[in-house]
Amino acid sequence: MSTFFRKLKLAVTDTAIRNRILFVLGGLFVFRALSAVPVPGIDSTQLEQFLLQNQAVGNLLGFFNIFSGGGLKNLSIIMLGVSPYITASITMQLLTVMSPQLKAMHTEEGETGRHRFTQYTRLLALPLGVLQGFGFLTLLQNQGVVSGLSTFDFMASLIVIVAGSLLLMWIGELLTEFGIGNGVSIIIFAGIVAGLPNAISQLLFTFDVSQLPLYLGFLAAALVVIYGVVIMTEAERSVPITHAKQVRGGKTYGGVSSYLPLRINQAGVIPIIFAGSVLLFPQMILQALSGLEAAWVVRASDIVLAFLANQLWYGVLYFILVFLFTYFYTAVTFDPDAISKNLQRSGAFIPGVRPGLHTAEYLGSVITRLTLVGALFLGIIAILPLLMQAATGFTMLALGGTALLIVVSVVLELIRRIDSQLSLREY
Repeated sequence: MSTFFRKLKLAVTDTAIRNRILFVLGGLFVFRALSAVPVPGIDSTQLEQFLLQNQAVGNLLGFFNIFSGGGLKNLSIIMLGVSPYITASITMQLLTVMSPQLKAMHTEEGETGRHRFTQYTRLLALPLGVLQGFGFLTLLQNQGVVSGLSTFDFMASLIVIVAGSLLLMWIGELLTEFGIGNGVSIIIFAGIVAGLPNAISQLLFTFDVSQLPLYLGFLAAALVVIYGVVIMTEAERSVPITHAKQVRGGKTYGGVSSYLPLRINQAGVIPIIFAGSVLLFPQMILQALSGLEAAWVVRASDIVLAFLANQLWYGVLYFILVFLFTYFYTAVTFDPDAISKNLQRSGAFIPGVRPGLHTAEYLGSVITRLTLVGALFLGIIAILPLLMQAATGFTMLALGGTALLIVVSVVLELIRRIDSQLSLREY
């Protein structure tokens, strides 16, 4: 405890760390202020009725509300949030598999290559933001949530929300550069946390003493889930590494042992985003096209709605998609051949494994087994709200697995960053 207070005092008294923390708080204040500015022409009553009548689309908006930092729920000028930037980042990482030039730029060209790669990501976020903004506005206009928009007003609203998304992307990058931690993750974290007071107040207003055991059981389950998320987020497999001895000028170098950390959850929350998009984007598109009154659109919409209404099949498919995307994304981002070559160049090897191809095969088999555990974990986290609703029968008592995973990951990352900054100041 004394160590905690000593570090807290150092964080408050050290000018550099204090300025970084204050910069993050200032950026979050601007973000929350922007999230309260609505898009012109919003009918809040019609929006509430629409979400109640269309549970599937409500799930879609709730899913993307997480990545808009809470702006989508209020249909603010930053309703798209950082979703276009996240989508662009995922797309660019996937393109590195198909383009050797992009892969070399991202991994082999150093800081200059990573800067160019980030710039391409920013440029890709613009057309993706236009597509997402057009889809959401068309959907809301067809349902009467956004009314009275002429073509000019529609285009003006589209420009406003795309500009809001790019502004939020810029704020996130400023937080990364001048603050502590990843700015985009902090914005998403702040949007999730900002919705907690409203959720707690709704729970208190509907509190029923007869359901007290259920509430206590839910609280205990929430603590267990948080503990499990922390353990799985921090868990890693340490692969032993030995550096070969080298004699230079009569002195011996190397011969030391270290380890290569392989995280169980290599993919993070990305597979859940992929799976959610695959399940929910078709529904959004069909809803946006419903104004055409085409027979095939109506039939397709009915089929999709009937499927999404069956929580069992929806949960099974969601779990399978998250499981498969976890393996896919891990295969994209983790390259055993590149790691094997880097170890061989530095004169390091895994004890009992021959360098080169055998090392790559060994690392591939290890990451495959670890990914199995990580995929099962992410699949359970993704369908956790459905499991809680099925167990309790209450829609309000549902642990948001995706939001919980993001919050825990951001908090742990912030703690590590602040601790590293304090360690630098102490030494």
